[in-house]
Amino acid sequence: MSDEITLPVQKQLEAYNARDIDEFMRWWADDCQYFAFPSTLLAGSASQIRERHIERFKEPDLHGVLLTRIAVGNVVVDHETVTRTFSTGKGEVDVVCIYEVEMGKIAKAWFKTSEPRMF
Repeated sequence: MSDEITLPVQKQLEAYNARDIDEFMRWWADDCQYFAFPSTLLAGSASQIRERHIERFKEPDLHGVLLTRIAVGNVVVDHETVTRTFSTGKGEVDVVCIYEVEMGKIAKAWFKTSEPRMF
């Protein structure tokens, strides 16, 4: 795996777990796009991603655990389990994250999420 391609993905995951919005956003391109898999656009710019994650980072139990990572060309695919605080309580979801990296930043990302498993 190329460190050049996986580094932005790893660093944004670390910032996600630290709930550090400035460090998290450092790894996203200004014109990045953020999708629910396969094609539902959730955010069409870095500012919209920031807005989404400022709210997400308020969750007290938020934490992503990387299970598997592969990289092919400029695409990184992560399989994660993410603990969240849902409206009904604490639980977790499985997430497949697909990142397209260009010039050291995440240009596009797609997320496929399982149904929550409540604790």
